[in-house]
Amino acid sequence: MGGSQRRKATYADLEAFPPHLVAELVDGELYVSRRPASLQARAKGALHYELDGPFDQGRGGPGGWLLLFEPELHLGEDVLVPDLAGWRRERMPEMPGVVGFTLAPDWVCEVLSPSTAVLDREKKMKVYAREGVRHLWLVDPLRQSLEVYGLEGRRWEQQGTHTGQARVHAEPFTPLSLELGMLWER
Repeated sequence: MGGSQRRKATYADLEAFPPHLVAELVDGELYVSRRPASLQARAKGALHYELDGPFDQGRGGPGGWLLLFEPELHLGEDVLVPDLAGWRRERMPEMPGVVGFTLAPDWVCEVLSPSTAVLDREKKMKVYAREGVRHLWLVDPLRQSLEVYGLEGRRWEQQGTHTGQARVHAEPFTPLSLELGMLWER
């Protein structure tokens, strides 16, 4: 019975790509995308700025988090690069000096683009659930929306969708009144 069997991609395959590309391994498949376009980059940067001071640095907020921009996550055989991720400091008290994190984050944010939305919504969400990530945000700059999910058992439960200029108190950062409009400003 002929048929070709496809070789599973490896970390060496991922490392062969230049740094201006984002390469990820999911279910043995290699996914490569360009760095985000301007709307996605703006939303990601603005969100990190809003969360970093009060939650990572503890300025004007409760602190207790370690927030990172595009960390490389080594979760089982999968290697993912979320746009933003955060660990509660009680789980990761200090920043390890590593290339890839093996401890799953407590919160992940994916900023959707037309080229990555299907991967983010389908395969990556499954990996995050499997690994016990407690909170997931999907930010869509084109639709000007924030979808908030919480993990119930091993399944994602949608906690809300917020759009436009709304002010949001979203898990796990409920002390912050996040003004969505600043994510979409041009």
